[in-house]
Amino acid sequence: MIRENSFRLIVFIVLAALLTGPCSVVAQTAQRGTQKQSVLPAARKRAAQQTKPTAPTHLELEPKALEILKATGFRLAAAHTLSFTAVETFESLSRQGVPLVFANKYEVTLQRPDKLRVILAGDGPASEFYYNGKIMTAFAPAENLVAIADAPPTIDATLEAIYHSAAMYFPFTDLIVADPYGDLAPGVRHAYYIGQSMAFGGTTTDMVAYAGDGVFVQMAVGTEDKLPRVVHAIYLDDPDRLRHNLLLSDWQIDAPVSADAFTSSKAASAKRMEFAHPHPELTPGAQPPARSRPPTKPVTSKSVPQLN
Repeated sequence: MIRENSFRLIVFIVLAALLTGPCSVVAQTAQRGTQKQSVLPAARKRAAQQTKPTAPTHLELEPKALEILKATGFRLAAAHTLSFTAVETFESLSRQGVPLVFANKYEVTLQRPDKLRVILAGDGPASEFYYNGKIMTAFAPAENLVAIADAPPTIDATLEAIYHSAAMYFPFTDLIVADPYGDLAPGVRHAYYIGQSMAFGGTTTDMVAYAGDGVFVQMAVGTEDKLPRVVHAIYLDDPDRLRHNLLLSDWQIDAPVSADAFTSSKAASAKRMEFAHPHPELTPGAQPPARSRPPTKPVTSKSVPQLN
């Protein structure tokens, strides 16, 4: 479900640059004439031993893990209206080569098949996205900038359209498409059941791990309600193995949603700009990553759009 393309402003890259300035490094020096070994080499040795690659295990698809993933997909697909809070944390390398952690918070409301609202706040500029079945609107309130365009007739098609036209992507996209499990299943090559946890808001969850399409995912799903609570993921082709996490809460299923929830009067009066790809050197018709990836993703300069 994770995709490598995000739904942020270019300003976020500036913020990241400010936050990744040099930091001091304290060096330890061994005393002359002693045999006491430095802590740092020992720590490195332990870390190397702990991260030593293990032999690949036999790929398998455990029925219990697939049943949980299928039940979650069906639960989400069956909902006429959905609302939830998604807190995304993701790592990005600092100038020192060690990861920094950034975060975004999304307030999400949708009504199938053709209405969606996403309000974003976090370590980048705030943004709002509205889709009412006919018009899609991306609004940056602090900058008072808005992009408005005609939209396709479904949520799925609109998500594809904003990806291709402006490199916009939500980390939870694969949870809100029309058929979450149907999109996930073809790419899964390895899946198994881990066990239960009560670490997420006191809700008993079943934890599963699965891999496919170049990503390894650990997901915790409510045992009773089958709703996802947390997703941890690592891209297997990422040499830095940066971690991407999504915490999901405040689920509301089939609750009434106001008709005006999917428009914004403030956005309508903002200064207009076009939906446009922030990096024209990228191929506009490139295919987005497979939907089987989990709902978090790495952030690079190529993945930050012009307006979110």
